[in-house]
Parts: sequence; C-alpha cells; structure tokens
Amino acid sequence: MSENVIIFDTTLRDGEQSPGASMNTAEKLRLATQLEKLGVDVLEAGFPVASEGDFDAVTNIAAKLKKTEVAALARTSKGDLDRAWGAIQNAAKPRIHTFIATSDIHLEYKLKMSREAVVKAAVEAVKYSRSFTDNVEFSAEDGSRSDRDFLCKVFEAVIEAGATTINLPDTVGYAIPEEFSDLVKYVKSHTPNIHKAVLSVHCHNDLGLATANTIAAINAGARQAEVTINGIGERAGNTSLEEVVMALHTRPNYLPASTRIKTDQIYPTSRLVSMITGIMVQPNKAIVGANAFAHEAGIHQDGVLKNPMTYEIMKPETIGLSANKLVLGKHSGRHALRSHLKDLGYDLSDEELKIVFKKFKELADKKKHVVDEDLEVIVTEGILRTTEIFDLEYLHVTCGTTVLPMASVKLSINGRSVRGAGYGNGPIDAAFNAIAKLAGAGSELLRFSISAITGGTDAQGEVTVRLSENGLIALGRGADPDIITASAKAYVNGLNRLEYLKAHPVEVVA
Repeated sequence: MSENVIIFDTTLRDGEQSPGASMNTAEKLRLATQLEKLGVDVLEAGFPVASEGDFDAVTNIAAKLKKTEVAALARTSKGDLDRAWGAIQNAAKPRIHTFIATSDIHLEYKLKMSREAVVKAAVEAVKYSRSFTDNVEFSAEDGSRSDRDFLCKVFEAVIEAGATTINLPDTVGYAIPEEFSDLVKYVKSHTPNIHKAVLSVHCHNDLGLATANTIAAINAGARQAEVTINGIGERAGNTSLEEVVMALHTRPNYLPASTRIKTDQIYPTSRLVSMITGIMVQPNKAIVGANAFAHEAGIHQDGVLKNPMTYEIMKPETIGLSANKLVLGKHSGRHALRSHLKDLGYDLSDEELKIVFKKFKELADKKKHVVDEDLEVIVTEGILRTTEIFDLEYLHVTCGTTVLPMASVKLSINGRSVRGAGYGNGPIDAAFNAIAKLAGAGSELLRFSISAITGGTDAQGEVTVRLSENGLIALGRGADPDIITASAKAYVNGLNRLEYLKAHPVEVVA
C-alpha cells in the first residue's frame, strides 16, 4: 500500500533567497493562497526575525490559510523563536521550524561551538518551541556533511525534547543519491526514538541532484520532502516540487509513496511563481518547461499523433496544461471575467475587479483574444503591485534608421508625476535612460531577456531584467503587446524591487 509523503513547500522562504526574487506582502499572500489550492501540506511562510516585511508577510499568511500548516523558520535563540511564534500564533495549523548546523566545518568556522553546546542549544530550542506548540520541526543544517553518529545523537536528543519532525538537509548540494539514501537508512536505524518523529529531507541542487537525492531519500524511508516551485532557491536552487510529485505520480510501481498534491494545479502555480518573482522557467525544464510536451522531430510527431504515450509519459492535462482554454474578447462582460478569474484562482473584491476589468478592456482593444496568461499578467500588475514607489504613466518613443532614438517618459514617484526625456543607442536604451534619470537610479543592468507569453503576432511580450545596486540584486518583469513598453515596465518593476530590498533588509540563512 502506498504511503503518504508530506510536501513541505519553502518557495516563500528558501525560494525567495534566489538573487533578486524578493516579493512584497501582497505577492506572498497571493502565492500562499495558490499553494494551499495546490494542496501542499506545510508552507514555510518565511523567516520572521529577518525583517519587518517578512514578519508582516508571515503574519498575514498565517491568518489566511485554513487547511495548510504554516511554518516559520527560526534559529535556536529565544529571540528568533519568540518572533516566529508571534507571526504564526493565529494560524489554524502553526509549526515552528528551528535549526542549527551540525557539521564540523560549520561548528568550527561559523558557530564556533562545541558539539556538546550544539546539542544543548538544539534541545533548549525545541523545548522552548514546545511551550508554544506541539508541532515543532528541527533541522540539522549541513546534515549531509555531518558526522553520522553525532547527527543521530542530535536527532535523538531533539526528539526526546519534543520535536515531531526532524529534517536532514543537504544544505550545499554535496550528496550523491546512493550516499544520501544510505545516510537516511543509517539515521533511521541508529536513532532509537526515530519512530516518534517524521524524517524529512531538504536538498539543494548544486550538482543537479536535488530531485534524485530526494527520491532516493523517500525510497529509503523519508516521509517529508522540502521543495520549491520551479526549483528556485539559494545558489542553484532547491528540489523542485513538480519533479518530485510527478515522479511519484508517474512511477507508483517503483516508488511506493504518494502525495496529496492536486497535480492539475502544478502548471498554474509554476506560472504564478515565474510571474511574481520574474524568474523565467527554462524551456527544457522538466514538467513545466515550455518544451516539456513539445515534439519537433518528425518521428516523434508521428508517434504522438498515433498515440501520445509513445513519447509522453504523462498527459499535459495532468499538470493543468490544457489546450482547451476559454478565450475572452472585447465584448466579454464583467460577470464572465469574474467567473473565469475565479476558475483561475483569483477571488477578487469588487474594487479589484474594477481595476482588472479596465485593464482587460484596454488589452482587448489591442489584441483580438485575451487568454489565461494575459489575465494573469493583468492581475499581477494591476492588483499585486499597487503600492510601489515608481509607476510608469506615459511612454513615447521615436526611433528609426535615420533618427537618434529618443524617449519621453511620465513617471509617478510616490504619487507625484514627473516628466523627462532621454536618448540611447536604441528605443529601449533611450526609455531606460529617461526612466533612470527621473528616478535617480544608480543601478546597473545585468541582464535583459524577452519572450512571448502566448503564440501569435499580437501576443504580449514578456521582458525580464536583472538590476544590481550596492550589492543588491533585483529582478524586474513587465508585459505588454508593445515590447518597448514591456521593457519599460520591467525596468520600473526592477527599480521598485530594489527600493523594497533597501527598505526591508533581509538576513539570509541557509
């Protein structure tokens, strides 16, 4: 009989540590709502002590979610634990997640603590957490590089202190699947009270083995997988939720474990994360990449036409990717729009619907058909980004083969409109120069990329920029049928994210 694997999603905590992937409270709340709809068992909402912004976001998420456990991360200090509990105390299902490093290299160079001191700190943290809630998780940071017997000693002590979940992280993505599987088996057989807690794993992708290590751990007896949507996260990222879930879903004959994830919500969730963070999904990404169900080779196309299972091991509809989409146009009414948005997971207030409907009509006048991806852009830009410092009000560009590109811009800065102009090597460069001058921006453009949201010559262009300023990195994203306008929107969004990072400094943890 198939056993259940608990899916612990850390997109909002570890995922946000991707360079530039900062999210405001409204964006985090929207994503948390979708993750609950996806069916994740536990959602790690953030690291409350890191900043006021993180504390507020975790508090709001904890108050909203009713079915999903809401976890807050904390180090082993009482200050961290008090802050964590303060953020999640009103959650329907709160969880405190505390951690300390256990590898000798971390003990010597980072913590400067003895093994005995680490055990004591871990036990005291778990006991203190238990004074708030009986749902406590303990993580042994850099567990895959820790001495095995010491690791088991720590786990035994924290379980005795009251930990109900113990997490074995491959913090730096160092493990190899066979090795990690053996480590999980060792922990299970050498921790006397292991039966009193759920064994979890948290793998990073530095060697491209995060999913493989997680699957190996599940086969060895781990029953919680810590993952992120699209595999985003620190450095090379984390284990990808969609890869683990669909591996278990597709190969039940070999992997005797299952999840409660509603797989038809995988693609919409992936898309939402990409839109909110500005981190594009690589085309050949497993499960959710643009090419995941594309076939170019003639022999493949012939086989798929005769029977899709010749070259597809899962149906696109299984992950929520369907070709049968409701198409809206300029004659569609407010009721139809509200109904379709609700189907997509957006339950908007009357005031929010008013904003979205206006933008929908503006877009419908520019292109014949408005599809789901277009609506997601409208909601993201119209609802989730309403309290930003900079707002693009107007853009006019002059360019051609015989003129020097020039851009005129009207920008709202904290509600005050300012105008200016700039020249450049091309229309986008001119627009960026004009915006930077008005905003007083000193950022450097590290990367610029553009793609089409949907097919067709009238598709919206989706632009992503990466900006850097004083060691801070922010991703900006914009979409519009006009790619120059999309580029300007992306640049402005990037500047807003930089301002957010300046105002909400975050302490990054592994």
